Amino acid sequence: MMRAFGEEGRGAAAKAGLPRPSLIAVTVLTSLDAAALAAVGLAGTPREAAVRLALLARESGLDGVVCSPEEISAIRAACGSGFLLVVPGVRPAGAATGDQKRVATPGDAIRAGADLLVVGRPILAASDRVAAARAIVAEIAAALS
Repeated sequence: MMRAFGEEGRGAAAKAGLPRPSLIAVTVLTSLDAAALAAVGLAGTPREAAVRLALLARESGLDGVVCSPEEISAIRAACGSGFLLVVPGVRPAGAATGDQKRVATPGDAIRAGADLLVVGRPILAASDRVAAARAIVAEIAAALS
């Protein structure tokens, strides 16, 4: 299914004269822990499941995956540096985790090898959204230097 999705998506973009899209799959939601995975019949830890799914996505010709911060290093080791890692569950230090089970700070996620961070509630729920976004960007910049 993923291979067909990749071929169809890239073919449609080429026919329309659009740039080649990066196609990604989702591994394990950041709101799920080992107990939740077991409840739906998935064996192993969230890390093991995420790596298995990331390898399947790579073998199917996709460009990357969405994964929790806790799986970044394992997926990077399994799939290589050219594989795109989109990482939700990013929270500044001290921020509420909400329903997220597997989280990291922006700096930790970048240092672990994330390519793109997804930051929603820590900015949307802030009383000063601009200041919250700037603080996150500053932390990312510090992690990159």
